[in-house]
Amino acid sequence: MPEAVALNLAQLAFVLALSPLFAGLLARCKELVQSKRGPSIFQPYRDLRKLFGKDERVPEGSSWIFRTAPYLVFVVPLLITMLIPVLTSFPLFLAFAGDMLAAGFIFAVSGFFFTLAAIDGENPYGTMGASRTRMVGFLAEPVIIVALFTVSFVANSTIPYIVQQHWVHPIANFFAPSHILLMIAFFMIILAETGRIPVDNPSGHFELAMIDESKALEFSGRSFALIKYGGYMKFTVLAIVFLNVLTTPWGLAGDGSVPAVALAAGAVSLKIVALIVAIVVVESSYSKLRLFRISEFLGGAFAVSVTAMITQLLHL
Repeated sequence: MPEAVALNLAQLAFVLALSPLFAGLLARCKELVQSKRGPSIFQPYRDLRKLFGKDERVPEGSSWIFRTAPYLVFVVPLLITMLIPVLTSFPLFLAFAGDMLAAGFIFAVSGFFFTLAAIDGENPYGTMGASRTRMVGFLAEPVIIVALFTVSFVANSTIPYIVQQHWVHPIANFFAPSHILLMIAFFMIILAETGRIPVDNPSGHFELAMIDESKALEFSGRSFALIKYGGYMKFTVLAIVFLNVLTTPWGLAGDGSVPAVALAAGAVSLKIVALIVAIVVVESSYSKLRLFRISEFLGGAFAVSVTAMITQLLHL
């Protein structure tokens, strides 16, 4: 049990320490591809330090929801971190406390309260962004559910550690058509859930065009820092689920020794960097979709996930 606690703490430390770095690397790579100089990859750390040191202002008339939502946005990715294989291929003591569907529900809770907080701030742009976010979530949730159904049909479980082992043993499972389609659908969901192009532009600051970013306009100081930090960790956690469970389930520590865990941390970091490069390619190849065309993008993701499920059921 002490070893399991230590490994869980190591996974939490990995997500807490490196999430801002991955966000900075993504922003820097995107700027370089566009022939811009761009900020340092360590800029998110500087932004967080500055925001944690600033005074916080709360809109007059706001309720407890406005004050509580930033903490939920920050804590939820850490809770999910304890349920998924971040650094180890063997389950830890909280591995069976919830499956991938439960993780999705937990993320939905923080998103729901964040949306309520944006409305509670009484900023019209925040309300507009909350409405648009719910629209994207309404379209993305069926894709996630069908994808998880496909996972349950393939691996006979939705526990991340069990699913991860299914793709590894035997290796032929990895190249099944249903698995390839499942990876494509989940990648499209990551773009939508983290507000990336073509669904949203995280670097845009035009209020009428923003979706996810507009919900945080009324937050300041520590609350805004918690929201930004939670966003960084959400991307990292979704990337880890995509990479360690579905796409590249190798390179994790097979035991709790320090060298094995350190090598796993390096391997997972390299995999996330590769995913960042893929996202940069997508974001540099496409423009942000108009609002009414987002449904077409997520409809395509839904079609891919349904095809994956049908392919698996027919054993193609």
